[in-house]
Amino acid sequence: MNDMVCFEDVSQRFGTLTALNDLSLELKAGQLSALIGPNGAGKTTAIDLMLGLNTPSQGTVRVMGVDPRLARTRQGIGAMLQEVNVPAGLSVRELLTLYAALYPRPMTLDRALTLSGLAEQAKQRVSSLSGGQKRRLSFALAVVGQPKLLLLDEPTVAMDVQGRAAFWQGIAELRSEGCTVLLTTHLLEEVDRAADRLIVLNKGRIVADGTPGSVRERVGVSRVRFVSQLSAVQLRALPGADSVEMGRDGLATFSTRTPELLVRAALDAAPDLGSLEVTRASLEDAFLSLTAESVINEVTVSA
Repeated sequence: MNDMVCFEDVSQRFGTLTALNDLSLELKAGQLSALIGPNGAGKTTAIDLMLGLNTPSQGTVRVMGVDPRLARTRQGIGAMLQEVNVPAGLSVRELLTLYAALYPRPMTLDRALTLSGLAEQAKQRVSSLSGGQKRRLSFALAVVGQPKLLLLDEPTVAMDVQGRAAFWQGIAELRSEGCTVLLTTHLLEEVDRAADRLIVLNKGRIVADGTPGSVRERVGVSRVRFVSQLSAVQLRALPGADSVEMGRDGLATFSTRTPELLVRAALDAAPDLGSLEVTRASLEDAFLSLTAESVINEVTVSA
């Protein structure tokens, strides 16, 4: 089986609100996919369907080839959600022991503690953990059942630099063993660095689907900055300048789809350009552009 998750023509309605609109989506086994979108795009609804917490109004959802509402399907899913309510009076090891007992083939507690970076806090009560340590605990609880599918919702919020590094090292180890990962986050730099595939959701529909690099290139916008003695009128007249912002000390920042043309024209007009900088569109630029479109059409961007 190559598809870990399959949505076929799925719609989800809550009264007059349509959270998902005829959504078709497959998540391949072993991939780390990122699902992003503005608030209200339908991300949480999609995850709830994968977890078997809701039934779609229309269409079919399959996880590991079967109905996600079945108990045996849920035993193969781990979820690290934003908020987890657990008994605060238990120690970290006691809580992991409790969770591990719910699964037929859990990983060892020592490994769950090592993966989450909580080995030194194993005897601490949950109530004494810091915010970042509680996020690591959520990760440990999500993986202790050795899931085939791992759902991560804003996983590194409140983690420090060391905690994030340890978290992603743990994810890499799980992926090497075949675990499929779906990430939802607003930290686009993590998406850019970690994801094999990026799915952008807006108004319940997919508006882009491909590698982070291919989604970035779809926007096709570059930023050009330089310092010159050219007037504002001359700068705005440069070919390829879609927009220009004037800063202090003569610094001009351009948005352009033809950076080579703009730079060549600028050098012809003022050979003494200073602090020249050309950068391609960031993933944030692409995200803002894709989700700001008033007419949403499904777009597949080849890897």
